[in-house]
Amino acid sequence: MLRGRILAFNGTDVAMMEVPPEGRWVLRGDRGITYAETVPENASVVEGTWWPADYAGEPLVSFSVEEAGELGLKLGDTVTVNVLGRNITAKIANFRKVEWESLSINFVMVFSPNTFAGAPHAWLATLTDTEAEPADEAAVLKAVTQAYPTITSVRVKDALDVVDRLVGQLATAIRAAAAIALIASVLVLSGALAAGNRARTHDAVVLKTLGATRAMLIRAFTYEYFLLGAATACFALLAGGGVAWYVLSQIMRLPSNFLPDVALTTILLSLVTTIGIGLAGTWRILGQKAAPVLREL
Repeated sequence: MLRGRILAFNGTDVAMMEVPPEGRWVLRGDRGITYAETVPENASVVEGTWWPADYAGEPLVSFSVEEAGELGLKLGDTVTVNVLGRNITAKIANFRKVEWESLSINFVMVFSPNTFAGAPHAWLATLTDTEAEPADEAAVLKAVTQAYPTITSVRVKDALDVVDRLVGQLATAIRAAAAIALIASVLVLSGALAAGNRARTHDAVVLKTLGATRAMLIRAFTYEYFLLGAATACFALLAGGGVAWYVLSQIMRLPSNFLPDVALTTILLSLVTTIGIGLAGTWRILGQKAAPVLREL
């Protein structure tokens, strides 16, 4: 790894460019940069081609596709970086998809090896063992320090554990808020169904007078509640899914995936809840005497 600062794109000073807020971090201060003969294992080329292992032509660079889009870059553009006091201009040969969420060693820019031939650099590596105990980690850190006194070891597991707890607490808060919203929606739905019970009583009495049976009325009310629940569930699914996609992909810049099994389960649960609440409130209506109701019509 080396440290470098981006000075210009296509010969234009970055200080004179209008850069969107989400892309400014790339230009802020020094960036960690590296070079490689092959594509990094935790990335994939999505546009352009990687250089040959024995490439010896003009300096080339591979740019993270997301950050390149935010900066308005395209294949063939040039990037000028200052490394160790020397300005180096390289052409963008390809774009890579980088999974920053993996917390692996990732770089916005990966240069062709000939770009920094002979330049002094540092080595950076990570050591991961999901089954290691604290004593094992301490032993490894001690052994590395004793064997290589100039190597700096940083234990990042504690920081990741703190982040994991914070994310867990945030998820719990979101679930609690969603549960409150769900309970409120059930109460609203129950109130809406109860408000129409008087009209349903009149309908049931008139239909019974005309010869409708209890089973026929139950089927009719079940169809009504089914349509009401289906309409409500589909609207909630479309509205909620659309808002969730916008927040994740446009605001939080995270991948958004549609889960059909979760959506189907949500619809089925809403239908069962709506029909159950509706029939529970309608059962008393089916036992109403016809005469008192008919006298009020």
